[in-house]
Amino acid sequence: MTKKEIRKIMKARIASMSQTEREGLSCALFAKVEAMPEFKKARRVLAYWSLPDEPNSHEILSRWMAQKEILLPAVVGDDLELRRYAGDDDLAVGAFNIKEPVGEIFTDFDKVDLVIVPGLAFDAAGYRLGRGKGYYDRLLPRLKSAVTLGFCFPCQFEECLPHDEWDIPMDTILCQV
Repeated sequence: MTKKEIRKIMKARIASMSQTEREGLSCALFAKVEAMPEFKKARRVLAYWSLPDEPNSHEILSRWMAQKEILLPAVVGDDLELRRYAGDDDLAVGAFNIKEPVGEIFTDFDKVDLVIVPGLAFDAAGYRLGRGKGYYDRLLPRLKSAVTLGFCFPCQFEECLPHDEWDIPMDTILCQV
């Protein structure tokens, strides 16, 4: 199958889940993140402001910012810029109708400890299939010292996905509760 075909299948799988199921799985997945040693020792975490079809990150980010420096991506042209998350009041609707922080830009990439990466699909080798714009493909090489955590619902996991030479496998995939 092509990446385009897999994206279509994954979107259909997610759409078949009820809102209640998505919310329950989101809570369980984020609880697993909080139990991970990599999360516990991380000082700076790059997360994401979730879209409706992704594990919901909105409530958890506020809780995390009390104990860690939370960074979120903001789309700037063809790239993702990292910005400090300072709470929901610090967000504005940005590219693709996604809320993004408007605060301080973060450029010290070597100080990011953990990256929680959403995607449409992940596989057993750690490869990720995103939405097709390549934003994370361009960002992840700059975060050399960070642990990368692929993050998705169980229905988004496949044994093997097509990948290109520029695709960077995640260190860990978290999709099971």
